[in-house]
Amino acid sequence: MYHPEPLNGADAALLTLAEAVRNTGYRFVTPTPATHARVNMRPGNKVARDLRDVFGWSRPFSPDVMPPGLFELMRRAEVAVPEGDGPLWRSLLRLSSLDGEVFLHSAYPTGAADAVFFGPDTYRFASAIQAELAARTDPIRRAADIGCGAGPGGILVAKACLQAEVAMLDINDAALRLARVNAALANTPNAAAIRSDLLTGVPGEFDLIVSNPPYLLDPARRSYRHGGGSLGEGLSVAILDAALGRLAPGGTLVLYTGIAIVGGQDAFLDAAMRRLAGADMPWRYREADPDVFGEELEGGAYDQADRIAAVVLTVTKPGRR
Repeated sequence: MYHPEPLNGADAALLTLAEAVRNTGYRFVTPTPATHARVNMRPGNKVARDLRDVFGWSRPFSPDVMPPGLFELMRRAEVAVPEGDGPLWRSLLRLSSLDGEVFLHSAYPTGAADAVFFGPDTYRFASAIQAELAARTDPIRRAADIGCGAGPGGILVAKACLQAEVAMLDINDAALRLARVNAALANTPNAAAIRSDLLTGVPGEFDLIVSNPPYLLDPARRSYRHGGGSLGEGLSVAILDAALGRLAPGGTLVLYTGIAIVGGQDAFLDAAMRRLAGADMPWRYREADPDVFGEELEGGAYDQADRIAAVVLTVTKPGRR
């Protein structure tokens, strides 16, 4: 059984902070970066007026807009930084709502190499997991979330399958910290954050593997965004390869990703079909959203792409006969 690591002083303070914010009735749905920028540019939105502005919209704030004690918790959790030389501060983290929980992730804008992403892709990924869980009849004893980021995928599985042990896997230490705190925040002790490249160092087979990998070509090669390959599909293909050999009988892979469609062709689907040909594994493939990150088409690597689509690939290994 995986055992979550005890939270250290700063992480324990971060958990207490997140709990205190949640207890105020806080709710925030994180939009796309483009929408976030547009909303923050409106008159009157330069400085925070409430907790949603601080922890949702990532606006500079004065400590007096917060309930008593919260700013001190931010200082103890090491997530409050001065905004320039003035009297204002800024949060290094956001809190987003999903499935009745709140999740810590990186503040806007996510420019750091180790930023931890959460946004519309996360909500679509969660819907794909929930659909699989609703349709599944076999029990889930072991599950893995590859490239877990803030941990929403693994935590959703852990909440729905209380007897399952869930491994939240990532190579990003900043992501693993937040996944660890988010699991405690959601009261899912059966979900543990583990440093792993794909499934390296995590033995055994899994009844469910979920993944929402980065899928764009990012010149800065930020880990939450850069997918590699010719047009960002490289990591998604690598996850498919790793997962196919680690599914238990009756086990399922739910892979949510994005792919550039060029001349009507889907390179990821082509790669998946080659790997699944003759594998005796039923699979389904659908577009969850036919047009995402349209701004990427304005130049660079995607100047020949028709569109970027969000897709879901589901693969199931036949059960024991």
